Amino acid sequence: MYENRNAAAVAVPAPQPPVDAVTAPPPSSAANPQPSTTGHPAVRIAVRERVIARLSRLMAFAGRTHSPYQAAVIRIGYGFFFACYLLREWPNRRVLFGDHNPWSLTMNRMLTADTHAFTVLTWSGGRWWFELVYHGAIAAAVLLMLGWRTRATAVFFLVGVLAIENRSPFAGDAGDDIIRIMAVYLAFTRCGQVWSLDARRRGHRADGTRPDRGGVALWSVLGPALLWASCVHWDGWLGIFWVMWSLQGLWFALDRWAPRHETRALLDSGAAMLHNCAMLVIAAQVCLIYASAGLYKSQGTKWQDGSAVYYAMQLDLFRPWPWLTALASANMLLVFLLCYGTVIMQISFPFTLMYRKVKNVLLAVMILEHVGIAVILGIPFLSLAMIVSDSVFLPTALLLWTGGRITTLVRGIRERHGRSVDGCLQGA
Repeated sequence: MYENRNAAAVAVPAPQPPVDAVTAPPPSSAANPQPSTTGHPAVRIAVRERVIARLSRLMAFAGRTHSPYQAAVIRIGYGFFFACYLLREWPNRRVLFGDHNPWSLTMNRMLTADTHAFTVLTWSGGRWWFELVYHGAIAAAVLLMLGWRTRATAVFFLVGVLAIENRSPFAGDAGDDIIRIMAVYLAFTRCGQVWSLDARRRGHRADGTRPDRGGVALWSVLGPALLWASCVHWDGWLGIFWVMWSLQGLWFALDRWAPRHETRALLDSGAAMLHNCAMLVIAAQVCLIYASAGLYKSQGTKWQDGSAVYYAMQLDLFRPWPWLTALASANMLLVFLLCYGTVIMQISFPFTLMYRKVKNVLLAVMILEHVGIAVILGIPFLSLAMIVSDSVFLPTALLLWTGGRITTLVRGIRERHGRSVDGCLQGA
């Protein structure tokens, strides 16, 4: 009997599940939870690497000075620009900015009180003070161009630019506005790291042959001068100068007594990040200039019909070479292409920064356009200011190649002159 029961139990087939139950996916319920992909080790490693990469980029932005060659070109260009501008206006300096200016000192004080513009020329109406500030601005521009004590000369350059430009706000043009804005940004950059006398001095200090005593002496002299200026006329800019002076003094103290202290490294990192932010703001300012100029031109009817350049060439103020202006304005197709090409390039320039090759080509075309404006329309300082501003986007490889070629040329000239001097001495 037991054998029959076992046989029957074996012969009975097991119940099969329905087709729908086999093909249907298992229900997602709390009883059958799905494994989370975010907890997978590979996912966690990828997220961790992404965070580390972002932190490393942030640390590189904060701890390393970027675009030193671009900053050097901007320093040299703006120093050359402002020095040439003041030397050109030197015969007319008293009429434009001094005691013979139709815009009197009283009116200028009233305007600066409303606009909060900074200028040291309102502190005194005497000619001696004006001559001191004017020639001091020329000296600051030349020293900045050479790269001598750029931390101090950049501030002197800023004071000189604001003093001259804000004394006669209605006597300037767009080039003066650009130099006024860029001088503020330049004071916060490390623009003397390369191609400067500062870089040459740091090379000697690295060998231990020349301590930096001149910087401490200059810092000591600037303290009483800044105190005198604060007593004569207090301004918000003087507060910024006090902060700069204090931080520089702290850096000198740490460099002398605790060169390996963490505070010294913190100051260096802060200066590097401030430099990088200033260079980024300069680039953004150039993009804003081009975009606003292009959008403003696109609203004008003369630019829309392609005749704006033609009418500008007919003004006597913009005809330094009448025969060249007449030759250019006679070709209407050229005038039409210049009008539309200028508007298109200015509006599209900020968007080309994402594509390096397109940006470099467009940048070269815009520099050539500024050269043409300087020659044909006779606006050299505005064109020079824009060319110098455009240099913030120049490739570093191009700047290094240009610097190497200039160095080779200078060395060749020195060698030829040295040989000629030796030959003269031997003949004598």
